[in-house]
Amino acid sequence: MKDLRSVVLCIIAATLSSFALASEPQYKINPGDILRVFVWNEPTLSVEQAVVQPDGFLSVPLAGSIQIGGLTTPIAEQAIAKALGNFLKDVPTVTLSPLQLAGNKIYVIGKVNRPGEYPVNSPLDVMQALALAGGLNAFAAENSINILRRDESGKQTAIEFEYGEVKDGDELQTNVILKSGDVVVVP
Repeated sequence: MKDLRSVVLCIIAATLSSFALASEPQYKINPGDILRVFVWNEPTLSVEQAVVQPDGFLSVPLAGSIQIGGLTTPIAEQAIAKALGNFLKDVPTVTLSPLQLAGNKIYVIGKVNRPGEYPVNSPLDVMQALALAGGLNAFAAENSINILRRDESGKQTAIEFEYGEVKDGDELQTNVILKSGDVVVVP
């Protein structure tokens, strides 16, 4: 009976962790990222350091330029495999390994102690971004902060952020996770 209980608990834990992983947003490849492209059993097609170009294209031997900017790693792997499959007998297995996520950046401007561009290598919320920027200076309008974000079509929207509310432990849901390219504006 005790073994059955352990098995059931393990199954429940595995199911819950798979749901948690499925709900997490996956990283999307950005221009400037440096990737290793491994093509199984095709060493001449593998690339040790491939840079995603500003337009989102990646150069792959034989297949040429492939649009992968904005795609998740698994989808980009499939796109490269499909492009290479046009030239090979079988569709190959492709693995992308990020070497440097140079294209994943946020920007903090305005009345902070260290405005600038900040690389993001893990999920980062607004409060963390403000901490990276050295915090607000004495003249900042702490309850008038905006996060500028572009959607897939290029349209920009502003997300309001009231630092004072979050600082006091209120309105914590407004402390959003930033996305690549977001600009935190502190007036």
